[in-house]
Amino acid sequence: MGCLGNIIWFIFGGFVGGLTWFAAGVLWCITIVGIPIGLQCFKLADLSFWPFGKEVVYSASTVSFLVNFLWLIFSGFWLAVAHCISGVLLCITVIGIPFGLQSFKLAKLALMPFGAQVVLSTRY
Repeated sequence: MGCLGNIIWFIFGGFVGGLTWFAAGVLWCITIVGIPIGLQCFKLADLSFWPFGKEVVYSASTVSFLVNFLWLIFSGFWLAVAHCISGVLLCITVIGIPFGLQSFKLAKLALMPFGAQVVLSTRY
């Protein structure tokens, strides 16, 4: 399911979702202070292009809380809204439910991307 799901996802929305993460990364990298945030955006663009077979693991720290707060104000809210709208539209059909769930996973990640680590899924 992972390979086929990723191909279908990429064709029907993953490309656009990944480009939004990439564009956010480019905008953050324009400033010197925003480069670490932009680099994280590039990592998450890869997840947005190919989300099946990967999971997100969160760890909490004070630094990630502060950076997440800045991220939410300037970029995260709009990315989360876009992924939520995409998720709702995908969940309308039974076939689209797995893709909608991936979109909701990305919406949560858009709200709190720092302190998150993408790992390969161990589920079959």
